[in-house]
Amino acid sequence: MRQLAQFNIGRLAYDLDDPRVADFVSGVDILNRIAERSPGFVWKYETEPGGVVEETLFGDPRIVVNLTVWESVEHLRHFAFNTLHKRFYERRRDWFEPMDQAHFVMWYVPGGHRPTLEEARERLEAYRSGGGAEVFGWRETVREETPA
Repeated sequence: MRQLAQFNIGRLAYDLDDPRVADFVSGVDILNRIAERSPGFVWKYETEPGGVVEETLFGDPRIVVNLTVWESVEHLRHFAFNTLHKRFYERRRDWFEPMDQAHFVMWYVPGGHRPTLEEARERLEAYRSGGGAEVFGWRETVREETPA
């Protein structure tokens, strides 16, 4: 059985303690609880229960990361675009700087596998450089789901 891993990063426009990102920071715990209760949710990377995951994975303290595993693309899509998450997604420009390269990637993992941040970073880098069929974004899933 395979499962879907997803990794996305964002560069905050302001420091985490800045009031201009307070709605985002305070909402992350709620979004995490919704995700964890959503159909198809399997696992999420966290440094401590809940909250924003700050990692200096890309050498930048304003980069925040999200790494999760889901049963399928459809389950992830439902969470992303049919729950409160959609409102946060629509407000991303309020909190995050535009990125000049891909910041979201998906790939399949064997059931029970928990990807590391390093693995996720490698998958994002592969996607950014046209890494082939093993990594993909939302656009590619639309093509996969379109009947032949």
